[in-house]
Amino acid sequence: MQTNNRHLASLVGGVLLVAFGLLALLTQWVQELDFWATFWPFIIIAFGAMFFIIMFSAGKQAAGLAIPGSIFAGIGIMMFFQNLTGYWQSWSYGWTVILMSVGIGIYLMGVWSGEARQREAGRRVLGIGLVLFIIFGAFFEIIFNDAPFAQVAFPIALIVLGGYLILARSGLLARSKPAASAEPTPAKKLRSKK
Repeated sequence: MQTNNRHLASLVGGVLLVAFGLLALLTQWVQELDFWATFWPFIIIAFGAMFFIIMFSAGKQAAGLAIPGSIFAGIGIMMFFQNLTGYWQSWSYGWTVILMSVGIGIYLMGVWSGEARQREAGRRVLGIGLVLFIIFGAFFEIIFNDAPFAQVAFPIALIVLGGYLILARSGLLARSKPAASAEPTPAKKLRSKK
């Protein structure tokens, strides 16, 4: 099994190298096509995809590869967005994408291995990363953006987040629990017989 995994990893790596080599050669011949200037983040995304391919081929024991695969893919997607828009200052809060990617990786690891606790842990880490992305994103967007909307968005986001935390901690947002059954438990039955 390990030999097959090594062969698959070599095959995938070889295909990726050939594809990028062909693209590099093509950009030398077609001057209008500037692949590297726009699509270089796909190298990082492809590296992340390689982890997933190895994970799928190796079975459940390689479920942990979902974490580095998600991290590389998440960073590559974010860099692709930044490269297209030229909005590199989003790195001031973009680091939270790495935290969210770890959460996604843990969740996918739980899905692949069938572990419910890992899926739940992945959701929690993803949620924490998302909250931090919103808080830091709103804060830094106010600094980088002079638009009136940006100056109002951060205080509103703080109010909404604070209100949610107050409601969640006060128990007002608690999920309703199923009512206890009227049927006595076996321990209560034994005590009542005495």
